[in-house]
Amino acid sequence: MKLQQLRYIWEVAHHDLNVSATAQSLFTSQPGISKQIRLLEDELGVEIFARSGKHLTHVTPAGEVILDLAGEMLRKAESIKRVAQEFSDETSGTLSIATTHTQARYVLPEVIRRFMAQYPDVSLVMKQGTPPQVAQMAADGEVDFVIATEALNQFSSLITLPCYRWNRCVVVPEGHPLASVAHCSLEAIAEHPIVTYTTGFTGRSKLDEAFFDRGLTPRVVFTAVDSDVIKTYVRLGLGVGLIAGMAYDSELDSDLVKVDVSHLFANSVTSVGFRKGSFLRAYMHDFIHELAPHLGRELVQEALSRAKLTDRIALYEGIELPEH
Repeated sequence: MKLQQLRYIWEVAHHDLNVSATAQSLFTSQPGISKQIRLLEDELGVEIFARSGKHLTHVTPAGEVILDLAGEMLRKAESIKRVAQEFSDETSGTLSIATTHTQARYVLPEVIRRFMAQYPDVSLVMKQGTPPQVAQMAADGEVDFVIATEALNQFSSLITLPCYRWNRCVVVPEGHPLASVAHCSLEAIAEHPIVTYTTGFTGRSKLDEAFFDRGLTPRVVFTAVDSDVIKTYVRLGLGVGLIAGMAYDSELDSDLVKVDVSHLFANSVTSVGFRKGSFLRAYMHDFIHELAPHLGRELVQEALSRAKLTDRIALYEGIELPEH
């Protein structure tokens, strides 16, 4: 059994069983991958992938278990490389992050600017997706960190640490009835069509809960995952925009009126997540600290060493989170 063979089966499974696409991503040949998979299956005495002719159709039950173990072994091998890199060169490497649009557009640019100024030789890779998608990337070891508000608690393999809290605002065109309301209420908002986030994005659950608790049924006429898209359709007169407060830019959005409604909704918390057992290089610790200054190396290392949900909650109870 070779580490290369484990990487081949892992990559094939994560390329929808498309050996050709896997070969392209790994810059190798399709026959070479197929041969190594067959050699591994022969050695193990079980099929990892079921076949129809030359095509892989699905992962076998034995293959599911083997792939889980292969993923763990590949991540351990990567950790060994990182340990060696840390002691040979502490200032260069790669950092991969998965996050959602709102974090990537409105929170991370300044964090990344400061980080890159400190570590110019670190290559940064950012991937975007839905909260479950980006959390899955971290759980699978495809990225080092996931930064999101939703879905992280669904993955038991992740350590999640709170970074900051945030709330919502209403955005409307100038002259809109809500633009001049001194103390906006849920009832006042519910009188208008609403443009907001798709369910499962950017704290949408808090919004729904607030209306439900007041016995109100908001008329949501348009949803999107992108705050900029929501603001575009508010400008077209489609409805009242309900967005994250951090997604309002006083310069770029000067044609829209921002109405504070943080008193109407519970705060949401954005967290950073990474796999249990990860080895974090010095610059990775520094990135977390840039993102959330209260998360120093000692606290992060303590969370890694405990790696139990109950302990982690006790460890971070009472921390005053910054607000975005």
